[in-house]
Amino acid sequence: MRLAMKTATYGVLHVSVATVITYLLTGNVTAAIGIGLIEPLVQTGVFALHERIWESVPNRESDRTPLSPPNSHALAG
Repeated sequence: MRLAMKTATYGVLHVSVATVITYLLTGNVTAAIGIGLIEPLVQTGVFALHERIWESVPNRESDRTPLSPPNSHALAG
């Protein structure tokens, strides 16, 4: 439930910011509302595509085997 609320409030915040910024730049309420609604929808799709691309990139960090600690016998000698 918390994730759903966080997602919903972020969506409202994103639409609000996009609308206000567009209005400040254009002075046009109709354009501000139109862009304020369209941009977050497009951005959501772009983010999903971005995530899919990143999931296809091999994760080199997790593929590495951890280094074994230095040989303590060599240091004691």
